[in-house]
Amino acid sequence: MKKTLALLLTLALCLPLIACNTPAPATPTATTPVTTPPTTAPPPVQETYELALITDIGTIDDKSFNQGSWEGLLQYAEEHGKTFKYYQPPEQSDDAYLSTIELAVKGGAKIIVTPGFLFEVPIYHAQDLYPDVHFILVDGTPHNDSYSDFKINDKVVGLLYAEEEAGFLAGYAAVMDGNRNLGFMGGMAVPAVIRFGYGYVQGAEYAAQELGLGVDSIQINYHYTGGFNASPEIQAMAAAWYNNGFDVIFGCGGAVGNSVMRAAEAVGKKVIGVDVDQSIESPTVITSAMKGLSASVYAAIKGYYEGNFPGGRGQVFAAANDGVGLPMATSKFETFSQADYDAIFAKLVAGTIEILGDGDAEEVTDLPLSAVSVSYFK
Repeated sequence: MKKTLALLLTLALCLPLIACNTPAPATPTATTPVTTPPTTAPPPVQETYELALITDIGTIDDKSFNQGSWEGLLQYAEEHGKTFKYYQPPEQSDDAYLSTIELAVKGGAKIIVTPGFLFEVPIYHAQDLYPDVHFILVDGTPHNDSYSDFKINDKVVGLLYAEEEAGFLAGYAAVMDGNRNLGFMGGMAVPAVIRFGYGYVQGAEYAAQELGLGVDSIQINYHYTGGFNASPEIQAMAAAWYNNGFDVIFGCGGAVGNSVMRAAEAVGKKVIGVDVDQSIESPTVITSAMKGLSASVYAAIKGYYEGNFPGGRGQVFAAANDGVGLPMATSKFETFSQADYDAIFAKLVAGTIEILGDGDAEEVTDLPLSAVSVSYFK
């Protein structure tokens, strides 16, 4: 009996402990959602540009040959829904130009426009490196570094212009309009700029002969700045020429002309623009020695898409095919008329005027002149 009672007491004491050590029911928790492993996003589609232009050392708004070429490309692209882009090399060198061409090719370019004589060597090599790409070389013909080999394949066209004729018209008009003290301020002494200058001097000489002016009746200051950029030094030189009695300066070198315009604006003198109609740049611009950059680039691109790309040769644009001229509609001549212009232009078309180029005279002072006296500033 005692054993039974002891056992019952022991069980009574252990039951509360058992109850205390029994785990409590788990409190319900929110179910963690099962996440699907994130999928890899597709790589972004790389943008490509069918039409590309690579500037030389200028920009697409240089109001000169880079801009004129760009406008032709832009017009075609916008009219026909083509993608387009321009590239500006980091420096002036053949390697930099070739690297930029490679960049344009990787960007999807089918046609690459390269404005300027400085692309002649790069295009000589690029035409073999990228045989599926078409190149439009403005102002040049492809050749190697030593000029010992000239080569242009059927996917390259060189667009050349008779700058000497455009310069001739500008010099002729300036003298016929009553100016006797003229300036020529070119950029780099590359063939296109030299031809503009040589033509300008000969146009002034031709007008002086027609007018019966005497020996040294026309004074011309002549200088190459060595570049195509505007600068305070160029503006100061132009100002000095104007202050010394010079009436009009031909600013022949991209942004060089902008410095000349600023100098002309300060003293109320005159400027002749270059490559494109620069009349909107300054009220001082009385005319511009133009070449058909935009139209010729447009035509070459059009030829590519129509299956008749003019590759394998150079195309020369001159007065005879409306490739050069003066913009008479916006010119500000005092006496030189449309009829006067038409008459001299017709002589150029007919080939009755001989204009010497840079292959005929080493320096502009070597040209056969009598009425014109040239002061050559190096």
